[in-house]
Amino acid sequence: MAKEVPDLVAEARTGTGKGAARQARREGMVPGIVYGGGEDPLPINVPYNVLFKKLKEGRFLSTLYNMKVEGQDDVRVICRNVQRDVVKDLPRHVDFMRLRRTTKINLFIGVDVEGEDLSPGLKMGGVLTLIRPEVELVVTAGDIPESITIDVSEMEIGDNLTISSVKLPEGAKPTIDRDFVIASVSAPSGLKSQGDDEEEGDEEVAADEVPTTDSEETSEE
Repeated sequence: MAKEVPDLVAEARTGTGKGAARQARREGMVPGIVYGGGEDPLPINVPYNVLFKKLKEGRFLSTLYNMKVEGQDDVRVICRNVQRDVVKDLPRHVDFMRLRRTTKINLFIGVDVEGEDLSPGLKMGGVLTLIRPEVELVVTAGDIPESITIDVSEMEIGDNLTISSVKLPEGAKPTIDRDFVIASVSAPSGLKSQGDDEEEGDEEVAADEVPTTDSEETSEE
């Protein structure tokens, strides 16, 4: 299923240069530019509150948006730079790049889990840890998956599930070359501590069973 692309509403900026940018900031807007895609650059203003909220949510530079500007066709864009105030660290200018539907981009895709009720390890009280709730993939702008799904139905305690065992959407591939771990099933803390106690007990028994040496017997005589 294709991932729904969130809208980002902006307005065309009539003027350019520092004067127009300062005026936009006084009006609670952040000046920006949309470029690429074989079209002329488009100066825009983005509401400061909207931009600040999205920056706080994270992943702003790796999220695809459907930009809506009155009088313009909707276009898919991805942010390529956010200039910030050197003192206050607040956004002062933002650059967006237009994308064609066939453009390859890097995006973080969420991970869904299935098979938890069947996992032998979880039935024994094991704990499932989702090490990567999101995975960065190279995807096509026109076919972004909503999520990827991992199947933990056969995982035992101590098992790891890596990216190589996940069926990725057609055309998508991880940005990391190595076979990294996405999820693991570990023993519950109570079982771990019991195992540690048993190991210590075995060591004590082993120590008691060490035979006495000839020197010890001589000293007792």
